[in-house]
Amino acid sequence: MSPWISAFRPRTLPLALASILTGGFLAKATGHFNGWVVALAALTTILLQILSNLANDYGDSQNGADSVHRQGPQRAVQSGAITPAEMKRAMWGFGAAALLSGVALLLLALGLAGAWVLLAFFVLGLAAIWAAVNYTAGSNPYGYAGLGDVSVFLFFGIVGVCGTYFLQAYSHEHILAQALPLTILLPAAALGCFATAVLNVNNIRDIHSDELAGKITVPVRLGPRHARRYHWLLLLLGVACAVLYVALTYHSPWQWLFVLSLPLFIFNGLQVWQRQESMKLDPLLKQMALSTLVFTVLFGLGQVL
Repeated sequence: MSPWISAFRPRTLPLALASILTGGFLAKATGHFNGWVVALAALTTILLQILSNLANDYGDSQNGADSVHRQGPQRAVQSGAITPAEMKRAMWGFGAAALLSGVALLLLALGLAGAWVLLAFFVLGLAAIWAAVNYTAGSNPYGYAGLGDVSVFLFFGIVGVCGTYFLQAYSHEHILAQALPLTILLPAAALGCFATAVLNVNNIRDIHSDELAGKITVPVRLGPRHARRYHWLLLLLGVACAVLYVALTYHSPWQWLFVLSLPLFIFNGLQVWQRQESMKLDPLLKQMALSTLVFTVLFGLGQVL
């Protein structure tokens, strides 16, 4: 099981859950919390994240990004611990499990009353499965064209937070206009920026091997120095979105609790800027992911309190 657990990349799962937790906290703060919806959303997200990780392992080995030049940890297919055929079977299994979990989530939250809303979310779920697989796998992976940042921002931020909130609020309100206030887009964008920052650290670390493999990520396009400036921009935009949300919805000093997480982001930005050797950036991936989780908990508790 050891190669499989490694291929699942457990350290990425807290980051994937951050948007679900944020949607849950915001729903709790507005009186719309539904624990079963949050639990099924979390399960679906974990399955999608594992699917994405397996597809990334498979796709990069097939497309040449996982080579001797890569600076990160060795992957399962690249090392031969898992064969490509075995990895493809696992991808099908997790894809099917994510689809079943997602359908159960939608039926629980929406029922059959709002059929068109159910259909829209079902299509969104299929899009999430497609995005998870085709990031680096498939005949034309969009991650190799530098579009991974857009996908991460949308699915780890906008879709994760807004979708989780909407499914809880709609089950209470059954009124579309009241189920998703526009202000929810601000914390969703904050989570999207921080998740994209995690990907950016990964891509700065792998900039040399990605360039050799023809994987044109944002750091490959921008170059190392501008990629680090882009990293600071993501951090600042994420914090700014959280500040603006609290300013627009302010009713208690507790809402500023997330400010306690800001030193973690400042540390990450400074270290990404200063560390030039690729392998020295690797610990900052975990640090940025954990910083996002700390922000999520503090921000969410602040809104609830």
